[in-house]
Amino acid sequence: MSVTLPGPTLGIVGGGQLGRMIGESVARLGVEVVVLDPTPDCPASPVVSDQIVGGFDDPEAIRELASRVDALTFEIELTDPDLLAEAAADHDVPVHPDPDTLRTIQDKLVQKEALVDAEIPVPEFVAIATADGLKRVVEEYGGVMLKAREGGYDGRGNVPVQDPDDAADALDEIGGAAMAEQLLDFEREIAVMGLKGTDGEIRTYPVTETIHREEILRESVAPARTDDAIVAEAESVARDVLGVLDGRGVFGIELFETRDGEVLVNEIAPRPHNSGHWTIEGARTSQFENHVRAVLGWPLGPTDLVAPSVTANVLGDVEETQSATLRNVDAVLEAAEADFHWYGKADVRPLRKMGHLTATLVDDSDAGTAGESDRDALLSRTRALRDELTFISE
Repeated sequence: MSVTLPGPTLGIVGGGQLGRMIGESVARLGVEVVVLDPTPDCPASPVVSDQIVGGFDDPEAIRELASRVDALTFEIELTDPDLLAEAAADHDVPVHPDPDTLRTIQDKLVQKEALVDAEIPVPEFVAIATADGLKRVVEEYGGVMLKAREGGYDGRGNVPVQDPDDAADALDEIGGAAMAEQLLDFEREIAVMGLKGTDGEIRTYPVTETIHREEILRESVAPARTDDAIVAEAESVARDVLGVLDGRGVFGIELFETRDGEVLVNEIAPRPHNSGHWTIEGARTSQFENHVRAVLGWPLGPTDLVAPSVTANVLGDVEETQSATLRNVDAVLEAAEADFHWYGKADVRPLRKMGHLTATLVDDSDAGTAGESDRDALLSRTRALRDELTFISE
C-alpha cells in the first residue's frame, strides 16, 4: 500500500498504559488514535485524540469505535472477539490481530492446546476441575502453577501450589475454571517480542531476560544474559508461535529457559507487552510503533538493538489504595542513562504498575558486543534508581 499523511485513525480497545504508549509513539507519524475504556480520563486519554467511555464488551461502544476509525486493534484481552469481529465487518474496517487469535489466547488451556497441536514445546499442563484432581496433579508433578484459564494478568490468577493440602484453598483463590502447569526448575525466564506484518512478514526483537517476583515482572534485560544457542532456539520457537497466530501486530511471547537447555513457551500476549518496553529507547523502532505499522499495513520498522537496556517497573509500594503521588523522582531525571515513563493512573494500589524507567548502556563499543558484566552493572544501577522512588510520604 502507499502511505500518505496525515495518517489514518486507529481505534484501540483499552486505554491503559499500553494504549498511552501506542498513542505517544505514533502521534509524530500523523496517526490519530481513539481509545475505548470504561475508566473516565483513562491513562491513554491525555495523549490520544479521543476516548469513548464504555466497557470492553459493550456492543454499542465497540460499534461506535469501529464507526470512527480506519483500523482496529486492542491492548487488553478482555474484549469480546465476536463483538470485535462483527463491528469490524459492519463498518468494513480491518481488525488486527485477528479475533480468532484473541479467542485462542483468552483461554490459557486452549492456548496451550493450540501450541501442542503445532508441536511447539510447553511445560506439562492439565485442566483442573476439582480440589481432589488438583491434589493428584500436585503429587504427580511435585508442584504446579495453578492458573485461571481466563482473565489473569500481572500475577493475578496465578497461584503456586506445592503442597497437596493447599489444593482447595488455591482453587478458591482462582475462583473459576483453572489449569495446572508443572512448576519448572528453570534457569531464567526470557521473552521474544514477535512482529507480523503484511504478506506473512515476520521480525523479532532481541531475546529479552525477564525477572519476576511474586509472579509480577520487575525488570527486563536486553539482550538476555544467556548463550547463543538459547538465543537461537528462543527465536526459532517464537517464529513457530507466530506461525500459529493469525493477524498482524506485535505478540509478546514469554518463555522458560530450563536448566537442561530447553526453551518452553509460557504464555502469549497478542499485543505489545511489558517485556518489550525497553524497545522505546533500546531498539531502532519501538514495539508500539511497529504494532501500529503492522496493524495499518505499513512497512515495518527495523527491530535492531540500539543499546543494551534494562527496564525496571515502578510498582505500588503501598498497603492500601490511595491517590498516586510519586516521590523522589529527581534522581531518575538527573541520571543521564535513564528515561522515565509515567502511566498517569490516578490511584496507586499494592503492586500496581504505575510507570517504568529504562536505562541504556551507551559507550564507544558496539551495542552488540557489550558483555554480561556490563548488563549486570546496568541492572544494579537501574534497580537502585527505581528503588529510590516511593508513593509513601515520610
